[in-house]
Amino acid sequence: MPSESNFWKQIKNNLPKDCLANRIESKVGGGVPDVHLVLDGLPFWIELKTTKTNKVNITPHQIAWHMAYSAKKGKSFYLVKHLPTKHLFLFEGHHGSELLRLGWVVYNDNIGSRFENLASLFDALRANLRLYFASLLE
Repeated sequence: MPSESNFWKQIKNNLPKDCLANRIESKVGGGVPDVHLVLDGLPFWIELKTTKTNKVNITPHQIAWHMAYSAKKGKSFYLVKHLPTKHLFLFEGHHGSELLRLGWVVYNDNIGSRFENLASLFDALRANLRLYFASLLE
């Protein structure tokens, strides 16, 4: 999808200096997310999605991958860009079923978060990751 490719370029060009990101081109299936990132030494995955409507196209393989990864204490997200408004919506990976069923407006149910720009998104991700990984080490 050209929109997702453009979305990736936008993210890549606006990464924080302390962030490493690698786009994974997986044509085989299996649900592996689009991008593996390390921010402040903390690893996570993001599945990129773009939409012109409320609907977010997620495959059963993607949902299964995120659920399995989450079950093993890995951190993953769906990042949705609503093209008409350019708003960004971030959802924890284990919320894929709700996102598929209800669309990005599910963020109103305290399942996801909305961001106006990538800088605020990465600030929130940094805080989220620090808290999450600190809790695993306690």
